[in-house]
Amino acid sequence: MINIAVCGSNGKMGQEVIKAVNTADDMTLVAKIDIKDGEFATIKDAKNSVSIDVLIDFTQPKSIYENALYCLNNNINIVIGTTGLSDEQIAELKSLSEKYNTGCFIAPNFSTGAVLMMMFAKMASKYFNNAEIIEFHHNRKKDAPSGTSIKTALMMSEENDNFTAGNCPEIETLAGARGAASYNNIHIHSIRMPGYIASQEVMFGADGQILTIRHDSMNRECYMDGVLRAVRYTSDNKNFVYGLENIL
Repeated sequence: MINIAVCGSNGKMGQEVIKAVNTADDMTLVAKIDIKDGEFATIKDAKNSVSIDVLIDFTQPKSIYENALYCLNNNINIVIGTTGLSDEQIAELKSLSEKYNTGCFIAPNFSTGAVLMMMFAKMASKYFNNAEIIEFHHNRKKDAPSGTSIKTALMMSEENDNFTAGNCPEIETLAGARGAASYNNIHIHSIRMPGYIASQEVMFGADGQILTIRHDSMNRECYMDGVLRAVRYTSDNKNFVYGLENIL
């Protein structure tokens, strides 16, 4: 059995993860960690009381980096669903994972459909020199742009070095009107609105045609298969992985 700790256990994603772990035949929930009414207030408290094989983190952007540093420096394998990590922070976590032979699995999105959307966008990037990303989330999401859109742009940039080919010089009369310019000039537009869970469109353009690749998450259950896949992989392999597509 894989002993699981859930950090952010009282959040909406944390509660969904707990349900999934409790229904998995090969996992046992040993710790609920949350600063608000958790069995344990901190990862350190849990580590001193129970044996943890894999910690699943769905907390907040302001805390995830410190949580991950603690886990890797204390040989706790970690699966990270919290977004907001910078490229520099991800590189540091990779270095620590390799140094201590401790698993670190970071996935901006655990939905298999969303991961396929990202992979299809990467494929299309070979054939289009213009693309932009629009991501839609509920209005309680604290970071923008989303981790999924950033990861998508990174994957697309591996196939093409400029996604604004032929654009004229632009002047924003309102700052931010053109969204955030990410890897290789891929513009990302973040929408925050009640009613959404998580959706993303990748739009490609060329003379006479538009290609749109879209994924919509209707509930949080759709992420659980990917979370459990990541837990099993991390428990067995104990290496660094960035993106669910690497184990599908």
